[in-house]
Amino acid sequence: MGETKLTFKRLEKKYLLSPQQYAAVRRALEGRIRPDEYPKSTVCSLYYDTADFALIRHSIEAPVYKEKLRVRSYNVPGPDDTVFIELKKKFKGMVYKRRVAMSAARAAAYLAGEAPPPENSQMTREIDWFLHENAVAPRAVIACDRSAYVCVEDSELRITFDENLRWREDELDLRCGSRGENLLEPGWVLMEIKIPGTAPLWLAHLLSELSLFPTSFSKYGTCYKNHLLREYFNGVIVCV
Repeated sequence: MGETKLTFKRLEKKYLLSPQQYAAVRRALEGRIRPDEYPKSTVCSLYYDTADFALIRHSIEAPVYKEKLRVRSYNVPGPDDTVFIELKKKFKGMVYKRRVAMSAARAAAYLAGEAPPPENSQMTREIDWFLHENAVAPRAVIACDRSAYVCVEDSELRITFDENLRWREDELDLRCGSRGENLLEPGWVLMEIKIPGTAPLWLAHLLSELSLFPTSFSKYGTCYKNHLLREYFNGVIVCV
């Protein structure tokens, strides 16, 4: 098993695929990709935001710089299982992700201000500063069933397929399971291409031949716009 990676700098391109497009992409990629070290997982993410959703509202405005805080696990964790607190930043299209690993119980206590971080590091100091500057709390759990692959010729190029995207706004703890309501139409898949630099020509040609174009799709952003936004404003009294 490889060492767990805690810092990332890469380009991430997302593609929403219909069932027919998904089947065509899988056929076209045969022989080009192989399963990742962890090929199958249920990715569970707990997103933190302010009471008025200031972070996601800023993000969907497509600013030059944006950041978000989430807790992520690969499969549903128990109290002592490892999760990752992630601070994800995007600047001029480049994604920078720093994360720290700890138990699910410790992560919940730390982010609630009930326990110190498990270590004193650059990563925890950045998270501490983010928490100091933003009054955040858990807002949504988003889960999906992921198939992960790497390029046969370049293992730094990763392609993931997320199926059965689902969300919930109750039981805001990853230890409570991966259940949720559908975020996409049945059968639709989110493909993500993750690469440190420029995509190889063969991949660019493949995407062009299949008429696939990147989208700015955000799981949490879609959850907010399609569900949380409506419910938030339903609870606001507007005086005219």
